[in-house]
Amino acid sequence: MSQVLDDKLKKMSKEERELWALRHTAEHVLHTAMQNLYPKLKKAMGPATDDGFYFDFDLEDKVSDDDFPKIEKEMQRIIDADYPLAQKLLTPAEAKKLFKGNPYKLEWVSDIEKRGEEISVFSMGDVDTDLCSGPHVSSTGVVKAFKLLSIAGAYWHGDEKNKMLTRIYGTAFPSKKQLDEYLALIEEAKKRDHRKIGKDLGLFVFSDLVGKGLPMLTAKGATIRRELERFIVDEEIKRGYQHVVTPPLAKVELYKTSGHYPYYKNTMYPPMMVDDEELILRPMTCPHHFMLYKSEPHSYRELPIRLAELSPQFRYEKSGELTGLMRVRMFCLADAHIISQVENAKDEIKKVLELIDFVNSTLGMVKGKDYRYRLSLGDRGDTKKYYKDDGAWDNAEQVLREVLVDIKAPFFEAPNEAAFYGPKIDIQIKNISGHEETAFTVQYDFVMPKRFQLTYIDTDGKEKEPIVIHRSSLGAFERTMAFLIEKYAGAFPLWLSPVQLSIIPIGERHVEAAKMAAKQCKDAGIRVELNDKNEPMGAKIREATLQKIPFMAIIGDREMADQTVSVRTRSGENLKAIHLSDFINRLSKDIEHKL
Repeated sequence: MSQVLDDKLKKMSKEERELWALRHTAEHVLHTAMQNLYPKLKKAMGPATDDGFYFDFDLEDKVSDDDFPKIEKEMQRIIDADYPLAQKLLTPAEAKKLFKGNPYKLEWVSDIEKRGEEISVFSMGDVDTDLCSGPHVSSTGVVKAFKLLSIAGAYWHGDEKNKMLTRIYGTAFPSKKQLDEYLALIEEAKKRDHRKIGKDLGLFVFSDLVGKGLPMLTAKGATIRRELERFIVDEEIKRGYQHVVTPPLAKVELYKTSGHYPYYKNTMYPPMMVDDEELILRPMTCPHHFMLYKSEPHSYRELPIRLAELSPQFRYEKSGELTGLMRVRMFCLADAHIISQVENAKDEIKKVLELIDFVNSTLGMVKGKDYRYRLSLGDRGDTKKYYKDDGAWDNAEQVLREVLVDIKAPFFEAPNEAAFYGPKIDIQIKNISGHEETAFTVQYDFVMPKRFQLTYIDTDGKEKEPIVIHRSSLGAFERTMAFLIEKYAGAFPLWLSPVQLSIIPIGERHVEAAKMAAKQCKDAGIRVELNDKNEPMGAKIREATLQKIPFMAIIGDREMADQTVSVRTRSGENLKAIHLSDFINRLSKDIEHKL
């Protein structure tokens, strides 16, 4: 068993380990069924996952999800046969003989041999033997409820230079009830997929000519982005941040100084020669902010200095990993770096977490339900990955732990997840599928001040070294937008809705009154759309509903006479007729309070 998997299993509860073993067995059932149906295929690899399992095949035959019923039928036959699972340890020579003719298995065998680990195989009765370290359930008959979910292409080892394989995804549960509940969740997630909703609502587009992983926001999408930007900049300035602007590229030497270049070189874009300088698109902003800080001397009286920026950043993501707005090649981060005295670090981190809680609450997320904290720790023995200073690591980790305990935050600890320059608190947000994703982080950095020689003049007149707190208050705008699209299924809160009100004249004679009403709304700062198309009122209401516009104001003869509007919500609720000025005041207050 690999060390990574071993560590993962140790963190699981008994029930989680049992489910993992069940799904791992189901994965073996899948690849055995495929071998029976497509004898010429070569089995590559496939693990159990947090949601189910998958397996990669080198196939000459074309297989699609239309073939799933046939494959599932063969899987069920194997399950009903109740084959026992048994482990055996092989010598490298035995393993190479067993998997002769399969380059994928032979590669794994060679890797295991080089690491000096045992070569483990599992047999499923006498029908299949595969390279595997477990764990599994006792026999195939224990697998009671399973389903194949999807099929996709996947490069061997995720490397685009390697052959494209066929990957089949599936899942398994101890009971059909649990499986049905999961499948219902998957269906709901599909409906809320931000890529589908973003297209339906016209929020963003991609262009092959522009490039993969480079989304373009439409006017509606840009409206959401703009509201988020205004919100976070105003809030940060209220809380003592200085908003700055730095270039989205820099000399490579800057990132060599910081130490990012060797660590992140493979996810950075290639350097470019401009005149006599070697420049690179930035993958992070901290070195720029350090150079701003260093541009003049500082006294302890000025600290903490909080430098913030809406920062465009660039990271190379493999094309197979690009996902709508969730994973892109250029993103904009609500980034900041706090230069602080060591003794004030705890208070500053508390303030950062207060800001993050405020932001999440404003966006409609509940702490402990929609998000929690992960205390990401370093490994003292891993000097290749982590800066060697045991005392500094111990102190920094204890400060972060104490803050989380003090504020009664829901958190868990994760070893070997820290940044190379210090431990961090990761804000883990749960998406619509129930998976946790790291949305943004708070990092305690005791390394960069040394590398950039950051100093301040202390009370005794001597130079001292500060610490740096890296933080993002809203995360990457692109990813935050994706979260919000899926959370609200496109029905955004009023303050974030691209169009907040649709004004609908019933007939031609009501259009002028509708235009005047629209102007009053625009003058009050409400994002309004006038639908004066020559269509029935029902069609106009249906269009506004499909576009998830929060309110519709309908104007007919009675409304013209009384200077009122009849209000309907996107959920279909009809409100009482209200004077237009009163309705504008109500909307304005709700928008101001971020409702």
